[in-house]
Amino acid sequence: MKKSKYLRVWLRKTGRLLRKYLRWLRYLKPWRLLTRLDRYIITKFIGTYIYSIILIISIAIVFDVNENLSKFSTFGAPLKAIVFDYYANFVPYFSNLFSPLFVFIAVIFFTSKLAGNSEIIAMLAAGVSFKRLMRPYFLSAAMIALVNYYVGAYIIPHGTIVRQDFESKYKNNKIITSASNVQLMVGPGIIAYIQQYDNNTKTGYGFSLDKFENKKLVSHMTASTIRYDSISEDRFHWKAQNYKIRTLKGLREEIKSGTVMDTLIQMEPMDLVYSKGQQETLTSDELRQYISKQTERGSSNVVQYEVEYHKRIATSFASFILTVIGVSLSSRKRKGGMGVYLGIGLGLSFSYILLQTVSSTFAINADTPPMLAAWIPNILYALIAYYCYRQAPN
Repeated sequence: MKKSKYLRVWLRKTGRLLRKYLRWLRYLKPWRLLTRLDRYIITKFIGTYIYSIILIISIAIVFDVNENLSKFSTFGAPLKAIVFDYYANFVPYFSNLFSPLFVFIAVIFFTSKLAGNSEIIAMLAAGVSFKRLMRPYFLSAAMIALVNYYVGAYIIPHGTIVRQDFESKYKNNKIITSASNVQLMVGPGIIAYIQQYDNNTKTGYGFSLDKFENKKLVSHMTASTIRYDSISEDRFHWKAQNYKIRTLKGLREEIKSGTVMDTLIQMEPMDLVYSKGQQETLTSDELRQYISKQTERGSSNVVQYEVEYHKRIATSFASFILTVIGVSLSSRKRKGGMGVYLGIGLGLSFSYILLQTVSSTFAINADTPPMLAAWIPNILYALIAYYCYRQAPN
């Protein structure tokens, strides 16, 4: 309930920002810079894009309900939670995930209708170049890209937290809540070790902390338990119980022990337990901070987070690339009509999404640089877009 309330507050703030931005647009009147042809194409493009989202996501919801209805009833999921915690976050997540597919469908569907009615031939005959014809398509792609990036980077992560919590309760998709034998570099020359960690109670058992200077051990701390203080203002605040600290000064050794000690250790619960999809619950700013923090520690377990960070940016640019391919392919009037173009478009869209998954897997398992892995689909499809553009009518 608390997370749902937080999401509603976030959406209200976003709505206020959008209204403020649109109010400025009313005074600037950017539509004056567009011709009637530009407005016509932009309106049809965006309208078809939204229509394709509504149609395909509605079908996806029907299939998802059919697949998971028995699980919802078995685990006693309340109707309100199904609607507002699961499907209210399911729709934006998958709409953003398959946005390249919706862009391609919208472009091909609308442009092939123009070509079928000989409207594109008439535009070209009237002196409108193909390059000029692309302007309203690019403006539409830019609007879609900006909205997709903002939603994917700052809104969907909060909804993903709520959706994953729902799935862990009512779809038997249990989230990992414990870890064993965790070793973590928490600072330069400082290594923490936890024998067993329980994320439900935020408690670690069998804790030790070693500090090295010039590759020599200078301090060794042990504690039977260490608990994260979730109400503290400092996010690195831990409480050690039954602790002992050995400090080595040359040949001398100092030992200090006690029952309870408040301490600051540069680690958080999310550093100790990794759940599948955890990187999707962080906003882009949080991802950047987390990656920077882990890199400073010398940790190499940040590949999933780096891939997610770069993929959000790369996927937004895919709108431009797929728009060029779609317009170039469907702007000619050919035998077979829209069906051929839609078939080609669906094939290319799904192959793009598949290539994204494959390249991400290579980054995680084959040491491919995360930034390169995120951009490989765009690079390959940019080459395809260039070839298609060269073959387009002029």
